[in-house]
Amino acid sequence: MKYSSIPIAQSVVLLCLEKGINHVVISPGSRNAPLTIGFTHHPDIHTYSIVDERSAAFFALGLAQQLQKPVAVCCTSGSAVLNYYPAISEAFYSDIPLVVISADRPIERIDIGDGQTIRQRNVFENHILYSANLYSEYVPDTPLTDPKLIQKQREVTMHNQQEINKALNEALVGQGPVHINVPFYEPLYNTTEEKLVNPILVDQQPKAIELTDDQLVPFLSKWNKAKRKLVLIGVLHPNTIEQEYLDRLGGDPSVLVFTETTSNLHHPNFFTRTDNIIGSLDDAGFKDLQPEILVTLGGMVISKKIKAFLRNYQPQEHWHIDPKKAYDTYFCLNKHFKMPVNFFWSRFLDQAQPVASNYQSEWLEIRERRDAMHKAYTDQMTWCDFKAFDLVLKEIRQDSLLQLGNSSTVRYVQLFDIDKSLKVYCNRGTSGIDGSTSTAVGAATAAQLPTTLITGDLSFFYDSNGLWNAYLPNDFKVIVINNSGGGIFRILPGDKESQAFETYFETSHNLDASHLCKMFGLRYFTAASEEELKLAHRDFYAEKSKPCLLEIKTPRLENDRILLSYFDYIR
Repeated sequence: MKYSSIPIAQSVVLLCLEKGINHVVISPGSRNAPLTIGFTHHPDIHTYSIVDERSAAFFALGLAQQLQKPVAVCCTSGSAVLNYYPAISEAFYSDIPLVVISADRPIERIDIGDGQTIRQRNVFENHILYSANLYSEYVPDTPLTDPKLIQKQREVTMHNQQEINKALNEALVGQGPVHINVPFYEPLYNTTEEKLVNPILVDQQPKAIELTDDQLVPFLSKWNKAKRKLVLIGVLHPNTIEQEYLDRLGGDPSVLVFTETTSNLHHPNFFTRTDNIIGSLDDAGFKDLQPEILVTLGGMVISKKIKAFLRNYQPQEHWHIDPKKAYDTYFCLNKHFKMPVNFFWSRFLDQAQPVASNYQSEWLEIRERRDAMHKAYTDQMTWCDFKAFDLVLKEIRQDSLLQLGNSSTVRYVQLFDIDKSLKVYCNRGTSGIDGSTSTAVGAATAAQLPTTLITGDLSFFYDSNGLWNAYLPNDFKVIVINNSGGGIFRILPGDKESQAFETYFETSHNLDASHLCKMFGLRYFTAASEEELKLAHRDFYAEKSKPCLLEIKTPRLENDRILLSYFDYIR
């Protein structure tokens, strides 16, 4: 087997394998050649080549999202490293393990005017779980004989291996991004058949979980007295919470469970379209909904309406369940149960007692009325973004992966009760539009499920390099809602009639995706009306031999008016 002749490169590759990290996304370069040689020649490592580092990192994010384990990205030195930052920040806030491995110049070559050199040590320090700054290992032409130099080299090797272990363990235990910065001396391309290192392996130390009966008593006492309890669930992977606990929460008359499209949880008594409820309430309605106890879990919450409600009508108690962190999103956090959610419910629900309450039954009746009003409104709706989403979501393939772009896309989808067999994902850690396509391609590659990405026009064009790779599955479908600009800005407050608004906020344009499809080898479909969309759907999903893109064009100036009138109607 072929290895790099540089020991530090061998240590990185072998320790990644020891920790089960066997998917590596590489962006071609020269300084990272020792790592590229090691990763690509190892038979147990799956490697991917993606030129654009920003796209590569989001592709790796999609892989890690589906594989549920760390994925590595590897690049050359200089500005290439900085292109990883958007995906790193997303991984940091979404708790996705990403191992960033950057090649570097030796430290004495930094800030002397050499090309492709920047200050890479700790460059991601605000959004990283651990930064491992390795030492350069000089590889002499002949074996060292000086005892002091031999000892120095041994110390360097030990430091490097310890740091690699710390970083990889933190990615595994902490479930987030880590950075390993590896400086190399030249020559970079020499290889050997010999394994030069047998790196030390430091096992990760999972943190102990403790929750005694005495610790639970005060919280159980409050729970068992409260007649209005709200459980709000953000982003979760499918099947995160055991169905037994969902059934017990859904069957408690004093509990409302509000989920989001990205929660991937289902129960007949759960409220899946919170904006349809929240958006229709006046002060009296908010007071009726105001919980005594709020329990939150999962990742980021999308709905601005639920955030505004809970900040203005705060509960007496707010508890958050998460093994890592708790955000005081509603400015009333009382308790962070720092543990896995299933562990908490297994201890808590066995001691919780049913409470007589009409809290759930009353709001289920309201939900039923709101659902009927939603159907009545969408049935008579003219052509617009809203109508396009209504039609598109009815055609998504069952038991498939649904990836959503940010901004207005994910918010529109929140208004619909989508097929419960779908596995739904969106980059909600930072809620950026910059990597939706790349993430979806990585996720589709790892999941090996039929995958549909629904995205807006700006997000799609911004991340068009997400299609520049050799890994698009033939059953990968992209649906672009093209309203000729940043449609969400028309919904937000502000003067919408000025030239400045169209140029600097909405970013109006006349682009379409047909030329990109030709360049990247996707079959292109288009629709600009309800009738055209119904016809396009048939051929769009019938195509099995190559990835497809369906561009849906909607009227730029109508969408905000129809959406805002929807909330007026159900109100």
